[in-house]
Amino acid sequence: MPLHSPSPAALPVAPDRVLPSPGVSDNPAAGVRQLWIVVLASLWIATVCNVALWRALANLPGLSTGQAATISVALALVIALATAGLLSLLAWRWTLKPVVTLFLVSAAFGAYFMMAYGVVIDPNMMVNTLQTDVRETRDLLNWTLAGTVMVLAVLPSFFLWRQQVRRTGMARQALFNGLTLLASGALLVVVALVFFQSLASVMRNHTQVRYLINPLNSFYALGAVAAKPFQRDESTVLPLGQDAVPGARYAGQTKPPLLLLVLGETARSGNFAINGYTRPTTPQLAQENIASQRNAWSCGTSTAASVPCMFSNFGRAGFESRTANYEGLLDVLQHAGLAVLWLDNQAGCKGVCDRVPNVSTLQLKVPGLCDGGECMDEVMLHGLDERIAALPAERRAKGVVLVMHQMGGHGPAYYKRSPPAFKKFLPECTSNSLQSCEREALVNAYDNSIVYTDHLLASAIGWLKAQEARSAPAMLYLADHGESLGENNLYLHGMPYGVAPDVQKRVPWITWLSPAFEQRSQVTTACLQQQLDAPISHDNYFHSVLGLMNVQTSVYQPALDIYARCAKP
Repeated sequence: MPLHSPSPAALPVAPDRVLPSPGVSDNPAAGVRQLWIVVLASLWIATVCNVALWRALANLPGLSTGQAATISVALALVIALATAGLLSLLAWRWTLKPVVTLFLVSAAFGAYFMMAYGVVIDPNMMVNTLQTDVRETRDLLNWTLAGTVMVLAVLPSFFLWRQQVRRTGMARQALFNGLTLLASGALLVVVALVFFQSLASVMRNHTQVRYLINPLNSFYALGAVAAKPFQRDESTVLPLGQDAVPGARYAGQTKPPLLLLVLGETARSGNFAINGYTRPTTPQLAQENIASQRNAWSCGTSTAASVPCMFSNFGRAGFESRTANYEGLLDVLQHAGLAVLWLDNQAGCKGVCDRVPNVSTLQLKVPGLCDGGECMDEVMLHGLDERIAALPAERRAKGVVLVMHQMGGHGPAYYKRSPPAFKKFLPECTSNSLQSCEREALVNAYDNSIVYTDHLLASAIGWLKAQEARSAPAMLYLADHGESLGENNLYLHGMPYGVAPDVQKRVPWITWLSPAFEQRSQVTTACLQQQLDAPISHDNYFHSVLGLMNVQTSVYQPALDIYARCAKP
C-alpha cells in the first residue's frame, strides 16, 4: 500500500507556545537570576548614586576622617539593604526591570540636584517639584544634568534591559522574594544595632543627613505628600473671618484706601543696600520715605511652604499641624467688602488667590517685557488702571487691595531676572549650573535681580503716587523666603526649616505709606523707622495687613499687628 503524507488537517495540533517576555530567557536554566539584579542595583544605588551623602558626611563638623568613613560604610549598608528589601517586593517577571529603572532614574535626578545645589529632598521639596511649571523646569536643564542621568541611570538601565532574566515559577519566585526580604530585613537590623550609636548621633545632630539618603528620600517625600489628604481634607476650604467689616475709618471717606502688596520671590534681606549691604543694590528705594525692617523672618524656605502660611492666620507653628484648610487673608478682605486682585508673574498663588479675581502673566506678549518666553516683573504694572476699573464698583468705593507676585530673584537662572539696563554688576554667571560659576559672578547675577526689584518697587511707588488724587495709597513688600548663594556649598533654597541657614529665612519687609494713608491709619513712617530691628516674621503679616486696612474681625490679633505699635489711639 502506498504511503501518503497526512493532510495538514489531520496533523495533531500542538498547544499554543507561550512566548517569553522581552529579556526573559525561554530556557529555565538560562539567564540572570532576579536576586543578582536586585543585589547589583542596590549596591550601585547605595554607593555611586549617593555621592552627595558621602560628601556631606565628609564635611560634617566634629567628625574625624575615620568616624566619617565608618558612618559612610554603615549608611551604605543600610541603604543597600533597604533598597534590596523594597526591590524584592517587586522582583517579578513583568515588574523587575521597570522598577529598577525607576529607582535608577529617581536616584540619578536626586544625586544631581543634591550635588549641584546642596539641596535636600524632603516633603516640602517634593511639593515644590510637583508644583514646578515649564519656565522653572527649563531653567534647571543643562548638560551636566543630562550627563549625570546618562551615567547613573541610562547606561545601567541599558545594560539591565539587554540581560535575559531567568524564568521562575510564581511559587518559587514568591519564595525567593520572601527570603530576600527577610534576609535584607535581618541584616538591616544587625547593621543598625552594630552601628547604632554612631548613626543615632549623626541623625540626631544633623537631621539634614536623613534627607540625603537617595532615592529613599524621594520615595519617602512622595509618600508623605500622597498621605496629606488622609491627614487633612484638601478638597474642602472652611470659611474664615466671615464677620469681617470695614472699621470706623471708612465712615464718610472721600479717598478709599489702595494697598499694594508686593509678594517678593527669593529675596535675601542682607543683599538690600537699605538694610546695610555694602553694594548699591537699592538706589531708587533709598530716595523714598520708606521703613525697611531688618529682622524679618519667613514661615518657610520655599514658595510652596511660605506663601500659604503667610496668608493664613495660623502662623508657622500651627500651619503644618492644622487639621483642615481654611480661607486666608484675601478671603477675609473680600468678606469685608473690599476689592481684591491678584497679579501673578510666578508659578501660581499656591491656592491663596483661588477665590478672588486673579490674573496670570503667562499669556501676555507685551513687547520689551515678555521676550524670551517669560515676562519681566514690570509687566504687572502694565494696564493696571484698566484691571482695577474692571473690579466691582461698589467694592472699589470701599477700598482696593492688589497683590503682585514677583518672579524676583528666582534661581538658578538669576541672569534672566534682570533686563540689560539693570545689570549693574558684571560679569554675571549665565549658567544654571551654579557650582561652575565664579562666586563673584554668581553674586553679581543675583544682586542684579535685587537692583531690578528696587526699580520695580520704586516704579510701583510712582504709580501709587499718581493715584493720590482719588485714593489713599500704600505699599507693603515682603519676600516669601531667602536664598543660598554657595555658602557652605549650599545653593538655592528649600532646606528643612530647622537646619536651613539664616540667608534662606531672613527676608526683606518694606513699607511705604502716602501722607493720605498715614493720616487715615494714624501710622507714621517715622515711627516705623524707629523699630527697624524689632523681630518680626510672616506670622505678623495676616494681622498687620488687616490692621493697615482697618478691617474688623474676630480673627484679627492686635498683638501680632506690627503697625499697631505705631498707630495713634
